Amino acid sequence: MKFVAALLVASVAVLAVEAANQYTTKYDNIDLDDILKNQRLYKKYFECLTGNGKCTPDGKELKEHLPDALKTGCSKCSEKQRAGSEKVIKHLLKNKPQDYAVLEKIYDPSGIYKKKYEAEAKKLGINV
Repeated sequence: MKFVAALLVASVAVLAVEAANQYTTKYDNIDLDDILKNQRLYKKYFECLTGNGKCTPDGKELKEHLPDALKTGCSKCSEKQRAGSEKVIKHLLKNKPQDYAVLEKIYDPSGIYKKKYEAEAKKLGINV
């Protein structure tokens, strides 16, 4: 019986560590295309990320984890989050370069991440 209890405690500890090593997937099913196409929605997220407006719960989560995701190469991201990040970055660079520049000044003022991810971006067809 003690062994079962110890195994249960160990399993819970492993799950807690694993959960701490991943961002929540709670918002993974948000329609990014809808946000990117709808100027009103897009503006709300942009204002949240720039600190110029209120954040939705998912916007708050994004704003909170964005610095860490940049720092760690999105190591805690799900596959869907990585794909979504690529989609948003491509959209910003192609359609809203001025907004990308604003976000870059906030989240990468010294250009560390731009240099770090430049080669990877080129592989994805993203010109930075």
